Amino acid sequence: MSAEFFSKLIQNYVELLEDDEYYDITIEVGEDPNKDNVLAHIKFPNMSPEIFQIILRYIYGGILSLDEQETSDFLKRDDLQMKEIEVWEHVLKWGLAQNSTLISDPDTWSNDDIKTLKNTLQHFLPLMRLYSLSSKEFSQKVRPYKKLLNKQLYEDLLNFYLDSDREPTENISLPRSIGIDGIFDSEIVNLNIVSIISRWIDKRKDEFTPKKFHTLCDNKCHTVTFIKVKDSEEILGGYNPLKWESSRTWGKTNASFIFSFKNKNNFKDAILSIIKDTNNALNYHSIFGPCFGKDLLMYTSTGSADMDIDVTKIYNEQNYYEKSIREGGNFPMEDYEIFQIIKDK
Repeated sequence: MSAEFFSKLIQNYVELLEDDEYYDITIEVGEDPNKDNVLAHIKFPNMSPEIFQIILRYIYGGILSLDEQETSDFLKRDDLQMKEIEVWEHVLKWGLAQNSTLISDPDTWSNDDIKTLKNTLQHFLPLMRLYSLSSKEFSQKVRPYKKLLNKQLYEDLLNFYLDSDREPTENISLPRSIGIDGIFDSEIVNLNIVSIISRWIDKRKDEFTPKKFHTLCDNKCHTVTFIKVKDSEEILGGYNPLKWESSRTWGKTNASFIFSFKNKNNFKDAILSIIKDTNNALNYHSIFGPCFGKDLLMYTSTGSADMDIDVTKIYNEQNYYEKSIREGGNFPMEDYEIFQIIKDK
């Protein structure tokens, strides 16, 4: 009796959704929708009408009726505001629903079961952005279903999540639910690089002066510095787990590192250099910008002690970190940014 009631209720909700005779709310979807005088007006300019219609039907009726082509198109969208792990879980749930004889426990699947499910999901699995997951999500949510993945892809993913120094074997797509605008305001790096940096360590733009740097960053811990080399796409930087200071002393830690990227779209040539002399990991000099030992220093063009002169130069030389991140010497800086990492508890 209750099943029939809820089934009918859901059907009524779907019919209500599809009835455009009366409404008191409009929702703008797309770049140039029509407007009417209504009681409430909500805008989603970055979401396509097709995606929103699918979401509405799911909200009103619990219906996600996608055929194979629609699902594939659905997963290619960047305006789909879901975490990648949620997309992965929905795709698995959809695949199991298409093969009703299978249960969700992969340990019970036969080779034929695996083959059947792989065939069902063959157009969807390549669209999964599995490099965007956390290590915990990969271990708990993806690893149990490893037999569904291409063997080489799974090995690459496993190496990627187990070895923080491992360089990706292919380009990493941005997390599906995160865009640059309004969330990560950087003109130097993109979320691909931030994703790699976040694995290695398990805002704002202001003046370049040492005074401004120390005003904003002193007593701030867990920061990442990104530096753009002038007249190039090269990006250098470092991670400081400690608080920045103006004490003219050395920061001691075994958790700092420096790094370099040829450009923000080239990850295969990334260089990670871990601190080896933990007594000289950071240089807390008041007249400098961020300084990582003597291996990566930012200083004023004149080398002056005037803290109100812009930091415009970079000095790089392998000393206290395990390897050089570029050819040593002095070179000009175009821009730099510092971000504080907030870790989930």
